[in-house]
Amino acid sequence: MADMSLTDLASGFRDEEQLTRVRAVIEWRLADDRRQQECRYLMRFWWQLSMPYREVSLEELRAHLGERKLAAVEALIAAIRTSPERIDAWADVVEPEFPVVHDRGHETARE
Repeated sequence: MADMSLTDLASGFRDEEQLTRVRAVIEWRLADDRRQQECRYLMRFWWQLSMPYREVSLEELRAHLGERKLAAVEALIAAIRTSPERIDAWADVVEPEFPVVHDRGHETARE
């Protein structure tokens, strides 16, 4: 996948409910605060999904994400640019593949 703008992603979702599901997968299953740089860029991508301006580039994601998570993000980008049904299929595959991440920063702040 060539480096390209990600500013078109918001227009690929069927509706707000689908966007919310995808963002939840990213936040709860991919963004692990034990890996700060990776988490930071995943959350920038999380924002990018609903923003018309550049929040993060594919090049930055490639530089900061681990191999499995990058593959998941690139698959999501391809799905968004294909169809809402492909987005649903992406979430159905990724949710069971990645366990829920526990936000250790939030847990520490609550203690």
